[in-house]
Amino acid sequence: MKIFKDLTVLSLEQATVLPYLTYRLAHDGIKIIRLEHPVYGDPNRLVGHNVVGEERMNAYYLCINACKKALTLNLGVPEGQEILRSLIKKLNVDIFATNQLPKNYQKLGIDYDTLKAVKHDIIWFGATGFGPDSNEPAYDPILQARSGLMEVTGEKERAPMVLGIPLPDMGTSEHGYGLLMKALYKRAVTGEGSCINLSMFESSLSWMTVPFTLTGLGRTISRRGNTHEFFAPLSVFKTSDGYVYLAVGNDRQWKSMVSQDMFKSLDKPKYETNKGRIEDVLNLNHGIAEVTNNHTSDELIELFNSITVPISKISTVPEVMADPLVKKVMLSAEDPVSGVKIVMPPSPHMTPFLEEMNRKLSFPPRFGEHNREIYGEVLGYSTAEIDRLRETKII
Repeated sequence: MKIFKDLTVLSLEQATVLPYLTYRLAHDGIKIIRLEHPVYGDPNRLVGHNVVGEERMNAYYLCINACKKALTLNLGVPEGQEILRSLIKKLNVDIFATNQLPKNYQKLGIDYDTLKAVKHDIIWFGATGFGPDSNEPAYDPILQARSGLMEVTGEKERAPMVLGIPLPDMGTSEHGYGLLMKALYKRAVTGEGSCINLSMFESSLSWMTVPFTLTGLGRTISRRGNTHEFFAPLSVFKTSDGYVYLAVGNDRQWKSMVSQDMFKSLDKPKYETNKGRIEDVLNLNHGIAEVTNNHTSDELIELFNSITVPISKISTVPEVMADPLVKKVMLSAEDPVSGVKIVMPPSPHMTPFLEEMNRKLSFPPRFGEHNREIYGEVLGYSTAEIDRLRETKII
């Protein structure tokens, strides 16, 4: 919607959880300005290989920072805090976001009460590891470990494993996106701002629906590998040229499967119900694997698609990116300086802004790239004053 273009987010952000949240908001056309310390900056800028041949523009940082502007500002000094308040007024900031530890809020002048006094209807968002009353540091794998996500991930009777993506980080970002949209609606209706504290730990726990409920009912829930605990056959099966994941979700689909000549040997009375298949799942999976191992992934996919039973090749990342359904919705950004082009996965939904931009976003900003633009044009500082602020490491 066009109204999102009139919104501005000022985000004191680093690492993943908050940069991914503001990246998602940028897909709606919201103006995102990321704030970083003028000396230390976002540590993720230094992670991964050097893509454009410049400091603080490494690959890991580029993944979730397209379509933003970047300022540097030292909030540890009174002048920096005064500049922050000026930014909030002059930029008419709608959302201020931070993933600093709570103990730093008042010290940096970024607590809700301070910023509400500057702009009464501001929406304040704080992402923390364990809530606003805790200063315990947290990284995604720590949250995976403590929330139980690792306990339910991996092969049975093997060591716990981290997920292939940082779900506590990115899951918190998605929860934050929803909370901010609710806060914007509340403000539109009532004229009031909001103070939102989001715990990454609580966000991570919210994904543990089945493990929590079943554990409370007396079941032991732990790692099960690729084979589903409650439905069969749902597992990974080797083919003659790779792997597929087969998902038979009900007895009708099973009957369709064993009606095919290659699986006739598995058409047994004890396998007619899901309960019977689960009770003998190891032997069942072994029998299926003996068949799939003699056929290519494409042959099996064609067969199962013809009988409407879910199946998929287990694709490598390059194969996913080459998928025709993916290629047409990929996002991209090109560096106007070096000409380096990066690609990014599609947004969860096609927004009017992305449509208007033809899915081409501005390149992730360099460290302090927009200092002169915003401090000069918005706050009205002269070139000499900006140079002074830079030399004294205030910006």
